[in-house]
Amino acid sequence: MTIAVYARSTKENDPKYIEQIHGFLKNSKINLIVYQPYYKYLQETYNFQLALTTYSTSEDLISKADYVISLGGDGTMLETLALIRKTGIPVLGVNTGRLGFLASVNKTELKQALNKLVKERFTLDKRELIELTGCNDCFNGVNYALNEFSIHKKDSSAMISIDTYIDGVFLNSYFADGLIVATPTGSTAYSLSCGGPIMIPDSENFIITPIAPHNLNVRPIIISNNKQISFKIMGRSDSFNISLDSRSAQVPASIELTVKRADFRFNMVNLEGQHFFTTLRNKMMWGIDKRH
Repeated sequence: MTIAVYARSTKENDPKYIEQIHGFLKNSKINLIVYQPYYKYLQETYNFQLALTTYSTSEDLISKADYVISLGGDGTMLETLALIRKTGIPVLGVNTGRLGFLASVNKTELKQALNKLVKERFTLDKRELIELTGCNDCFNGVNYALNEFSIHKKDSSAMISIDTYIDGVFLNSYFADGLIVATPTGSTAYSLSCGGPIMIPDSENFIITPIAPHNLNVRPIIISNNKQISFKIMGRSDSFNISLDSRSAQVPASIELTVKRADFRFNMVNLEGQHFFTTLRNKMMWGIDKRH
C-alpha cells in the first residue's frame, strides 16, 4: 500500500505532522510519498532532514497512490480533486487550518485517524461533482468541481444579467453580481454565505443561488442534478469571471456555458465514528441553543 500526502507550503503544515505520518506508516510497513513543492518548503524553511519519496504531477500521484491524505483545510481538500482527477482514489482530510468542514479530522487526532485508515475502519462517502461544458480549455481539462460552479461580474460597479435555462427551458434572468450552482457538498460553502439552504451530502440535487441579486423576489432554488443548466451572460463588460471551486478563469461575454452532474464521484474517507450531522453541529454550530 502507498499513501500520498498533499499539503500547501504554509506555516500551519510544519514538520511535526509529516514526521508523525512517516513514523506511523513506516512502523506499519506502508509506503509514503509527499508532494514535492511541500517537501521542498519543509527543507528550505525548517532544514527538514527526513528523506522522503516525492511526487510532483497528477500522473505521478495516480500511478502510485492507493490513498491521499489532504493536510490543511477545506481549500487544500478541494485542490486534491485536480490531482486525483477521475481515478476515485480515496481522500482523507486532516484539518490543520481553520474551519475544516470537509477536512473533518482534527490534527490532534492524526494518529487515531491513521490507525483507522490502515485497518480499513471507514466507509467511502461518494460525493457528487458538477461538470462544466462550453469552455473545455478554461481549466486545463479539469472542468469539474466538488463544491460549486460560479459566475461573477468582472468590474466592481455594474451588475450582470444571467439568462438561465434548465434542460433548455427558460428559468429566469438574474440581475446580480453573479450566480452559484452548488452541489450538496457545496451547500455549506459559498452558497450558504449567499443565503442558500443546507443539503445532506447524498441529496441528488443542485442549488442555484444568486449573488447579491437586485430583486426582492429572487431566492435560491433546488433542482434535480439530472438536469443540465445553461447560461447566457450579458453586461457592460466584454468578459466575465467563472470559477470551479477555488480555480478561476475569464471568459468572453459571447460564450454559452452549461453545467451538469459529472459521470464520476469524489471518494472521501469517512472514518468510523464520523457523521455529517455531527460535523454540521460541531463546525457550523448548527442548532446550537443555550437552553440545551
